[in-house]
Amino acid sequence: MKKKKAFIFTDRRNSNRAVMAVILGIISLISLGAAVLSAFWEGFAPPRYGIVGILATAYSAAGMAMGLTTAFKPDYYKLFPVLAIVLNGAALGAAGLILYMGAYL
Repeated sequence: MKKKKAFIFTDRRNSNRAVMAVILGIISLISLGAAVLSAFWEGFAPPRYGIVGILATAYSAAGMAMGLTTAFKPDYYKLFPVLAIVLNGAALGAAGLILYMGAYL
C-alpha cells in the first residue's frame, strides 16, 4: 500500500544547543564517575582527578546554562532541554556531594 502523505503544521524543531547540553551532561557524569571509581579502587586521589572534577563542573555549568536558555524558547521541542537540565543538574549535584564529603567527612 502507498503511504499517505502527512502534513506537519509546526515550525518546532530540536535545538542544537540543547543537544550539545545533553552531550556535555553525559560527558561530565561519565568523567566524574570514572574519577570517583578509580580513586575508590586506588585508595587515594591524585591531583589529576581534581582537575577532572573541575572540568566536569565547568562542563555541567555550561550545559545547564544552554539547557535553561533553550527550555524557555517556545519554538523548540522540550525533550532535549529538559534532559539536559536533568543530566547537568545531576552532575552538579554529584560534584557538590564530592566537595561536601571531602570537606566534612
